[in-house]
Amino acid sequence: MNPSIVMTAFGTTTKALETYSFIDEICKRRFPDHEILWAYSSRMVKDRMKKTQNIEIKHPHQVLSELKEKGHSWAVVQSMHLTCGHEFYRLIEEVKECEIRTSVGLPLLSYPKDYQSVAKAFNPAFSKIENEAVIMIGHGTDHPGWSSYLALQYIFREKFGPEIYVGLVEEGYPSREMIVEDVKKSGFKSVRLIPFMLVAGVHFQEDLMGEEDSWKEAFEEKGISVSAETGGLGFIPDIVEIFCKHIQDALDVIPGQGV
Repeated sequence: MNPSIVMTAFGTTTKALETYSFIDEICKRRFPDHEILWAYSSRMVKDRMKKTQNIEIKHPHQVLSELKEKGHSWAVVQSMHLTCGHEFYRLIEEVKECEIRTSVGLPLLSYPKDYQSVAKAFNPAFSKIENEAVIMIGHGTDHPGWSSYLALQYIFREKFGPEIYVGLVEEGYPSREMIVEDVKKSGFKSVRLIPFMLVAGVHFQEDLMGEEDSWKEAFEEKGISVSAETGGLGFIPDIVEIFCKHIQDALDVIPGQGV
């Protein structure tokens, strides 16, 4: 009995489900001999989906318990997080308590080669436009893993030049104000905002492009014009391929599954 692969995301919305469906199709093609399942770690989202849409979604421990009852001895749990932050380590603690043995696939940015692969995936998006800066905007975290975003900016700039910035919606460094000031001082006349998030949902609509207290407003107040990419990372096949490689890494340590 081949191990099932449990894709584990923080939460889900209608927009997120479209993204997850795209990822699911790629993973099923890559791992045709393994069942692909989905689990969601946010209790708040679980309750909201049940209340507003009558959709029952499952936590990782529920999915893993059901696999154990069906006779599985091993499962892969693939984190759909972007960095090793609070939510990833909560997932680790949750699966530790399950009776089934698990092999965990790491988040998107885990190895140096992941950063290089992410930069390569964005190569088509970084066509240079005169006097334009490109701002990648992630969620952010107060976990020590916040430094992943600085490493990402370093790799992006090494590959594409100093007009690339990595900013954050919430906790982290540098702040929005610091980036806006640096863009202004550097003489850029326009910026392109790109969400560095698996799903470009509420954060994109409100924090990036909203009319109040947003990245868009902050740049426009400085006389800098703003455009934006609307898609999340989950719709970029080369990004999904990085997750697939992490799934394969997790499979390789399960007895009888290695290459």
